[in-house]
Amino acid sequence: MATHGRNLNDYVTRFWTIAAPLYDHPALQQWVYRPAQDEVIDELRAHGARRIADIACGTGILAARIAEELEPDEIYGVDMSDGMLRQAKARSPQVDWRKGPAEHLPFDDETLDAVVSTSAFHFFDQPKAMSDFYRVLRPGGLAAVATISPPQLPLLSRLTNSPSSAAHNPSPQEMRTLFADAGFILTDQRRVDRPLWTRGVWDLITIGTKP
Repeated sequence: MATHGRNLNDYVTRFWTIAAPLYDHPALQQWVYRPAQDEVIDELRAHGARRIADIACGTGILAARIAEELEPDEIYGVDMSDGMLRQAKARSPQVDWRKGPAEHLPFDDETLDAVVSTSAFHFFDQPKAMSDFYRVLRPGGLAAVATISPPQLPLLSRLTNSPSSAAHNPSPQEMRTLFADAGFILTDQRRVDRPLWTRGVWDLITIGTKP
């Protein structure tokens, strides 16, 4: 299992290092990624988090928005891809950009108020990532994770969760279990509110707090 996780991380890192320029395409960002990012920012604003990390930050669009719109004391963008981080560093000098995997975050225990991740969780070793999210958060800290979560139809389930697929798209129940098993108190779970013509993205936001 550990070997498989390392191989998947290597595969994903290589892919996004090559694909990073495509990720910034305005239409892709506007219609696919921005709705979930908007909801994450709303959650951070309501929570009042001042030390925040965006995990698998990509080219840094969400982390840069958090820096600009919320003006936290500390905002970190963490990613494994050199190509993504290269573009992220050019985007915003306000963000502390760091290289590292979601399963072994480059932070000490209980140093952050919030950890967020959007549209990347399916690539993680999910139990290990949730455990590390919990580790780096202070008591009362917020975890907000937006995932790709298609309806549990037999054909879709076989396509997205087969042993040959490169990633696992967790169901809503699986996300609730992952949060609970890591020690979080689940506070909300809902479908991301998005325009009708993009609802085929099937994203879900799950939110929890560390006791």
